[in-house]
Amino acid sequence: MPDILICENIHGAAVEVLSLQFEVSFLPDLWKDSVELSKRIGDYRALIVRNQTQVTAALLAAGSKLVVVGRAGVGLDNVDVAAATRAGILITFTPDQNAVSVAELAMGLMLSLARMIPAANQDTKNGNWNRQMFVGMELYGKTIGIVGAGKIGYLTARRAQAFGMKVLAYDPFISRDSILLSELNAELVSLDELLARADIVSCHLPATPGTVGMFNAERFEKMKPTATFVNTSRGEVVVESDLLGALESGQIAGAAMDVRSKEPPQAGGLERLPNLILTPHVGAFTQEAQDRVTRAICEDVARVLDGKPAQNAVNKLSN
Repeated sequence: MPDILICENIHGAAVEVLSLQFEVSFLPDLWKDSVELSKRIGDYRALIVRNQTQVTAALLAAGSKLVVVGRAGVGLDNVDVAAATRAGILITFTPDQNAVSVAELAMGLMLSLARMIPAANQDTKNGNWNRQMFVGMELYGKTIGIVGAGKIGYLTARRAQAFGMKVLAYDPFISRDSILLSELNAELVSLDELLARADIVSCHLPATPGTVGMFNAERFEKMKPTATFVNTSRGEVVVESDLLGALESGQIAGAAMDVRSKEPPQAGGLERLPNLILTPHVGAFTQEAQDRVTRAICEDVARVLDGKPAQNAVNKLSN
């Protein structure tokens, strides 16, 4: 009898180890066919996904033998945790394993905006030597506004400190007495104050009913015209048409987006903007992060199937 279904492209040494202990079906494109996935899921005790598979109440109901769903990553917006809990299915994830990689990308995007690295690279490869076109700015002495001061926000702020940046933070779930804020010498402020004061706004928010569409025209209008916006969290928190307007009008100076409201996106106005950097949701896509994520989720799924408690359980099941 099959044990584990992997329906996205999750592979590596940890999957090979898992396959020695359990019967694993590796079908990396199955997430694209929700009907076929629903037909097959009833045969398995465990499902391992990334962020593409929509683990809905209907899919969970079809998984009559499911014991555990492993989400290889941190975001849970594609998993109906409440439905899983009602069905007695444990959800496990990898909350910290990719945080360093995402924080490093956020810093890379900030540097790319500040020094116009992508444009300078392309212009020079085109045979030019236009030094005066690419007079950028330093990060040193600037103020970074961290929106969402969780693990990734914290690690991004730590790296910004190394560049000599001042740190503002907005997070309604963090106390002013937080030791993390103290370590950062960060000032906890309202979102409006952060937007008004920050030279760079770095977004680290999950997609929730309270955050979807948070960065809209009204919020961009509160930012400095010299400020830049970086989003390495979830695309749904940004109203893309409003970002387009803010960049075209000069309301803000630039932006960098690793995530989109729909992935993959349809080409539109954003792709034509010279003051916008776009990357294809690669924040967690380093070899190191992927190895850690895969190992952690495989180990946790194995623990659950062996009747042991998960190390990174999302929900609590009643006995």
